Amino acid sequence: MNYSGLLVVFPPERTEAGIAALNALDGVEVHHSDPATGRIVAVQECERIQDEVDGLKRIKKLPGIILAELVYHHFEEDPMHVTEIPADLEDPPGGVPGYLKERAS
Repeated sequence: MNYSGLLVVFPPERTEAGIAALNALDGVEVHHSDPATGRIVAVQECERIQDEVDGLKRIKKLPGIILAELVYHHFEEDPMHVTEIPADLEDPPGGVPGYLKERAS
C-alpha cells in the first residue's frame, strides 16, 4: 500500500468546499485544515505509485484549487510496485518540471 501526504491550498473562502471535494475522492482523507489560509493536509492511499500520480493530477484539477503537492510518500517494499519513478514525476535536467509550466500559463 502507498500513502501520500499532500498539502492542498484553496482560497480561504473555498476551504470548506475544498475539504468536501477532497473527502469525496476515493482513497483521500482530510486530516487538518486552516480556514484562515486555505491550507489543507490530506492523505491519499493507493495500491500503485501510478495511481498516486493520477490521484494527485485529479486533485490539481479541482475547481478553485491554488496548489496541491506531495510532501510525504510511504510505500511498501514490493518489487512489483516499485520499478521506477514515473516519467511524470522526474524533473528535467536543469529545467522546470512540465506540470509547473502548465500551471504558469
